[in-house]
Amino acid sequence: MTDWLRRVFWFTPLRKGLTVLLVLAVVAGLSYGGYRIANPDLSCSEGVARPKEGAECVGVSGDGYAFEVPALKQVTDAIKRENEKLKAGEYATVAVMLPITSTDRGMRTKVLHEVQGAFLQQYAANHDSNEQMPKIRLVLANTGKGNQHWRTTVEQLKRMVNGPDKLRAVSGIATSSAETKDAVKELTGAGIPVIGTTITADDIANGPDGDPYPGLARVSPTNRDEARAIADFGKVEAKKAVLVQDTRPGDHYTATLKQAFADLLTDAPHEPRLFTSPPDATAEGTTPNTFRQIALLLCGTRDADTVFFAGRHTQLRQFVNALGQRPCVHRQFTVLTGDEGSYLGADDKLDDTALTRKVSVRYASLAHPDAWKDSGAAPRTGGSPAAYKTFTDLLTKAAAPDIGPIGKTSLSDGQAIIAYDAMAVAVQGIREATVGGEKLELPDIGDVVAQWPQMKGPLKVEGASGWICLDNHGNPYNKAVPIVELAPDGTQRFVEIAWPDGDPPAQDCLPPGAS
Repeated sequence: MTDWLRRVFWFTPLRKGLTVLLVLAVVAGLSYGGYRIANPDLSCSEGVARPKEGAECVGVSGDGYAFEVPALKQVTDAIKRENEKLKAGEYATVAVMLPITSTDRGMRTKVLHEVQGAFLQQYAANHDSNEQMPKIRLVLANTGKGNQHWRTTVEQLKRMVNGPDKLRAVSGIATSSAETKDAVKELTGAGIPVIGTTITADDIANGPDGDPYPGLARVSPTNRDEARAIADFGKVEAKKAVLVQDTRPGDHYTATLKQAFADLLTDAPHEPRLFTSPPDATAEGTTPNTFRQIALLLCGTRDADTVFFAGRHTQLRQFVNALGQRPCVHRQFTVLTGDEGSYLGADDKLDDTALTRKVSVRYASLAHPDAWKDSGAAPRTGGSPAAYKTFTDLLTKAAAPDIGPIGKTSLSDGQAIIAYDAMAVAVQGIREATVGGEKLELPDIGDVVAQWPQMKGPLKVEGASGWICLDNHGNPYNKAVPIVELAPDGTQRFVEIAWPDGDPPAQDCLPPGAS
């Protein structure tokens, strides 16, 4: 055996050389494999990496990286093309921070539409604003599923303020969760201007009692304002209303919506009906069992006909399905809820027949494509058909090869419209704070923050979702709230615009002195 090995591997100088090379290759391969096992390659793209092997990619990118989400590829390519046109020293960067790699279908749709809306405003700022400076560079910041990696991404954003990126604002901030609250706290604590798109929780906001998030501006009404607008629209009698509320801790959307509804129902004779959603509110859990019981209890009331629902969209769908199977099908029930209702139209688990059994679902939308369509009537205060048409014209242009395509876009959930408006706030804040001169000098982040209280009156943002008139705490004053009804065919039908103050703001759109 030994002689055979010697003849095969060591008999001639050539075989000796080949054997040595073979041994070295094997050793190198094993060494490299061992190194890779101990030190896996976690990079995804420039500025983006996996927290650990097999995890999702988190970080910040403006180079066309779609974070392994195929639906985003067209719009991220469009962002890349636009960013590549910019020259160093002529732009400021705005980041859109979202849970881009969420596995929830509704959230993925939301993310797509928000990115599309943000890009449209970037394009408008760079091409349709009479060459105003600075130009705007757009980057996407992924905080991961459930925003669980927010800290990694926020730390990266903080480093981008003084570096070549010239980060001057962060938009997005789209979910009212504990992680979002922490992220906003960290960003604003570092002085970075933040513009929330669809956060509505009252406790992720500043106000007369204090500004825990200095530098936070919002384009969406708070849950309290949504609830006031819904109540004014519905003219609901408290004695005929029941509050159904989620008791899961840590969800600032449901907690503040619950409180806002409870404040409207102080004289209601019926105690709230309680349920507890799973830790992951997008999971089905066992809440359908509870909703069957609540539906029976509603049938047991004598005259209740309105349900204020304080919960997320998965549980809302389950509740509507259960209400459609109630035994008292002869009684009419109207479900009123916050902007999470906008997800129902795309939820294939919704039992559409429930909406034909005397169950109607109406919700406070953040924006709707029919709210500001030009009807030929005189312009209304609080918004305008012209501002909305500017947005839709951009959307049409985005189908052209030199701009887009940006992927299939739906406006019915309002997400693209709101993201477009949030970017408009960012752009106006950056440009109003920019000092003129022979050479462009970008404003400090503190100078951008100082612009938020000025965005009112003649300096209001004429958004596609309505006027954005910020009070001294960065909250939109008396913002238009489209009331939308879910039709049996799944379409989201615009009903009318409601206002937190009952009537639209005056032309000057100035918040009262108490703000």
